Amino acid sequence: MIGNWNSWSLNKHCHILLKLAVAILLLGFTFRLFVAHYKGFASDLESHMSDKERERERDKHQMPLEKCDLFTGDWVPNPWGPAYTNGSCPWIEDHQNCMRNGRPDSGYLYWKWEPRHCQLPPFNAHTFLEFMRNKAWALVGDSISRNHVQSLLCMLSTVDRPLQVYYHTEDNKSRRWHFPSYNLTVINIWSPFLVKASIFEDINGVSTAQVQLHLDKLDNAWTDIYQSLDYMIISSGQWFLKAAIYHENDTIAGCHLCPGKNLTEIGFEYAYNKALRYVMDFIARSKHKGLIFFRTSAPDHFENGEWHNGGSCPKTSPAKEGEVKIKELCKILHDIELQEFDKAAAKAAYNDVNLKLLDFTKLLLSRPDAHPGPYRQFRPFEENKTAVVQNDCLHWCIPGAIDSWNDVIMDIVVNANGYNHYMNIVFCCVNALPSPAPDIYRDE
Repeated sequence: MIGNWNSWSLNKHCHILLKLAVAILLLGFTFRLFVAHYKGFASDLESHMSDKERERERDKHQMPLEKCDLFTGDWVPNPWGPAYTNGSCPWIEDHQNCMRNGRPDSGYLYWKWEPRHCQLPPFNAHTFLEFMRNKAWALVGDSISRNHVQSLLCMLSTVDRPLQVYYHTEDNKSRRWHFPSYNLTVINIWSPFLVKASIFEDINGVSTAQVQLHLDKLDNAWTDIYQSLDYMIISSGQWFLKAAIYHENDTIAGCHLCPGKNLTEIGFEYAYNKALRYVMDFIARSKHKGLIFFRTSAPDHFENGEWHNGGSCPKTSPAKEGEVKIKELCKILHDIELQEFDKAAAKAAYNDVNLKLLDFTKLLLSRPDAHPGPYRQFRPFEENKTAVVQNDCLHWCIPGAIDSWNDVIMDIVVNANGYNHYMNIVFCCVNALPSPAPDIYRDE
């Protein structure tokens, strides 16, 4: 009896094992069919892509990080729009608050910068703030640096609202913000020449006298706090085109645009070379332990004139590749910047100073549509549709194209350290799917 029972039990187990083996074989066969079908589907999908699209997608995934050129790319449509609006951010100055000032079109808001050979994730304010705990940033330069710091503050304010503290300076143009939840400090230092200068100009750019510029004396507005910073973005450029008297060794060396002064005209190129070399040499020898960025000057897009003689920028969409050529003066500034950076970079590396280049000149060259134009004033055509008003084709509307600078900077500072891979998981629920941009606020 026991023998019969064991025989039956053994047959039952063999039967179950046989069924399980058949099931596994069928499952494996089904999986192979699925994979083959998927590959065929993927091939069909790829066949509908253009050769250029396939090449770009392949390059994005195959290009090593160190070979990724974030500054060569294209502006592509972005239906989601900016991460903030002029209604949600209190840090936008009136001259750059284009929508509040009545700019009628909003298409310039719906583009994003896309490098050609690598992926550029959008700015993630959560990640940036977490990475920047207990850190200090400074953006040093002219009004374009102020333009940039407003953009950065607006993007960070989507997560945490900073406290503003004014510096006690004569012009009251240097400011400081503190994010108490992260102990992050962001400073904007007004230093348009980076070297010592006496400036006689009002808010509209009208000068009453030539600038007195000391080419061999650094501006202590930024050098006094330099060693206390973890990160700094330093820049100059356009201000060197202004009329100025140049000083070296406490004596007048020459001038630029100074008729009737009985001084030697030595030109802005000499002055910019000299001043920038002095600045770069100071940084390269400084033994600074943080990260220093040198940002190239931003191009302007004045047409049919300049700032004070009727120049305008009527474009409402990005220019196509090759459609806009950099102006000769802007090209001279840019060439000097690249030349002096290259000289300093080797010296900085030798001294273990982390100096990097932010070459945003070409990135914004194709965005003639992103300036305030006549909408630097509040509703300039409300009373007179044909009024003649001053246009601003140098600074950038906020929100707008200048926000892309923060995408690039974050990728260099945060993502390159591998930090973003962890933080993207932490905040995936917040940022996995973007939401359409809220309605743009206009002051009614």
